[in-house]
Amino acid sequence: MKKTVTWILLADGTQARVLEHAGPGKGLASIKGLEWSIPPLQSKEIDTDRSGRGPTGGAMEPRTDPAQHREAEFIRAIAGALDEQAKAGTFNRLVIAAAPIALGNLRKALSEHVKKTVVAELDKDLTNLPTPQLTRHLDGIIAV
Repeated sequence: MKKTVTWILLADGTQARVLEHAGPGKGLASIKGLEWSIPPLQSKEIDTDRSGRGPTGGAMEPRTDPAQHREAEFIRAIAGALDEQAKAGTFNRLVIAAAPIALGNLRKALSEHVKKTVVAELDKDLTNLPTPQLTRHLDGIIAV
């Protein structure tokens, strides 16, 4: 019988990592190469000092917050990497624990193939918790 591999994605808008759970009592292991981060920036660090000018010469405000756009692009890149891994059959099930905004962006960005593997979602930012402390948050979802 083939073993069921469950991945746990921990993400917020600027960092993410994937842990693997290979079965009850086997704990969680970080997966090398599946850790991402971008330096957090405030909108004022991305924006220019002044508004741009529109076609009629009036001031224009950006339609989206640059920091939110940057974080959404970050999440889309993670979703793309998960899609490649899912198509390769690297994991069977996916648990997502993400900050609420990142979770919303992930729901939009995940491919249908990856969405079929999602067995649970937690709208919590667990990215900065040490791996041993994650078990209490995942209790009832997987048998760590």
